[in-house]
Amino acid sequence: MKTRLVTSGLFLALSACVGARPPLPPAAMMTPPAQWREDRDMPEAGIDAQWWRAFGDEELAQLVDEALARNEDIEIAAARIEEARAQFAAARGARLPAVQGVGAGGRTRSVNPFGIDVDQWAAQTEVQASFDLDLFGRLKNSAAAARAQLLATEYGRDTIQLAIMTAVTGGYVQLRTFDERLAVLRRTLEARGSTLRLIRRRAEAGYGSQLDLAQAEAEYEATAQAVPPVELAITKLENGLSILLGRIPGPVTRGATLNALTIPDVPVQLPASVLRHRPDLASAEQQIVAADHSLDAARAAFMPNISLSASGGFVASSLLPDNPLSIFSLGGSILAPIFNGGRLRAQAESAAARRDQAAFAYRRAALTAFREVEDSMASVARLGEQEQVLRRQQAALARVHGLASRRYQEGYSPYLEQLDAERSLLSAELSLIQSRGDRLLAAITLFQTLGGGWQPELQTKAASRGTKDMQRIAMTPIAGGPKKGPFTSTRSER
Repeated sequence: MKTRLVTSGLFLALSACVGARPPLPPAAMMTPPAQWREDRDMPEAGIDAQWWRAFGDEELAQLVDEALARNEDIEIAAARIEEARAQFAAARGARLPAVQGVGAGGRTRSVNPFGIDVDQWAAQTEVQASFDLDLFGRLKNSAAAARAQLLATEYGRDTIQLAIMTAVTGGYVQLRTFDERLAVLRRTLEARGSTLRLIRRRAEAGYGSQLDLAQAEAEYEATAQAVPPVELAITKLENGLSILLGRIPGPVTRGATLNALTIPDVPVQLPASVLRHRPDLASAEQQIVAADHSLDAARAAFMPNISLSASGGFVASSLLPDNPLSIFSLGGSILAPIFNGGRLRAQAESAAARRDQAAFAYRRAALTAFREVEDSMASVARLGEQEQVLRRQQAALARVHGLASRRYQEGYSPYLEQLDAERSLLSAELSLIQSRGDRLLAAITLFQTLGGGWQPELQTKAASRGTKDMQRIAMTPIAGGPKKGPFTSTRSER
């Protein structure tokens, strides 16, 4: 009876040392907005996981598939997953009994108390087993933390995959944009070459001025000098895309032209839905879960560690009359911390600080995600309006250029009037090409910021577990009743 009282008193004393579970900072609470600033009158819909096919270019689709299969960053992320999976298996294995075999033997010569030398051989074989009861959940929470870390690593791999998809699609659009710029510059260069030859013939025949000839030559060279930078940009884009594809830098096959690429309507999603469909946010959420379980494991270290052990085997010796003899042992142990210089409390406080850091990191990631979606939706809308205006401007300047060319050829206006029309038309055409490319890039970015149709492989199994784990971040002390916290209602496990 006295032993029970002493043991109970020790447990109560240790429970008092643990103290109340530290709550999350109220500032870490994340409440998504009800709707976006860029209000679009469209029903909420899901995004196709192969959203890049909506641009209508089969060559683009093949490039993305190749990047997903061969990109080195994805391979590195896959290796990180294998590492996290092994760590989870190690943490889960710590909750199972440990069994090991022991064997020893040899020949010895010694002197007994009577001064007589003793020469003997002896051998022993034994099987030992031990099991940690884990009554206070230290190993359980360590395994849960490793599992959450594994999920965070998998979602991190999915984040990298989405970034690679976006980078390849965006790089391809930029490549087609520069291709179109180069085509316009070459057409303009050819047209100005024809004009230059006409003006040179007139000047040589005495019907044209040397001023017109000098202006035509200068304008031709101005167009010619704009071609090499565009060709250089194309080469760099091809080399960059090749690296993303896991290739040696080289040419990239094209498919549809810039104007032939379809600008898809990106399905709208509510802000709360974005939190569930972005792998980076899912990874940040699992980081909170992992840190929370690590905190519980650190708090459980204040409590006694109770283990059971058993062993059995055989002993044989030249001095024993009967060989071999069987041996065994059964027992248990209780290891309770009494004084450790504040090390356990410091570890628990450190784990609580890491949990708070993960919570604030999730809030920051969520706010950043909301901003990215808002910016992308606004970009898609405004760039669409700009492209329509630029198309009208380009059509008007094309008419101006045609009229100015006829007037100059018929001798009703100076060459400077045609030259101004050519400059304005070239500028409008290049602006229209850039606007089209920017609009396509904005749609690509919007797909990415909305999660790109991401669905985790373990979503059906992990969704309920992840919800429970986030509900665990609700501040229940290791000994005591449940308390409410800023993320959820009550704690569901203990």
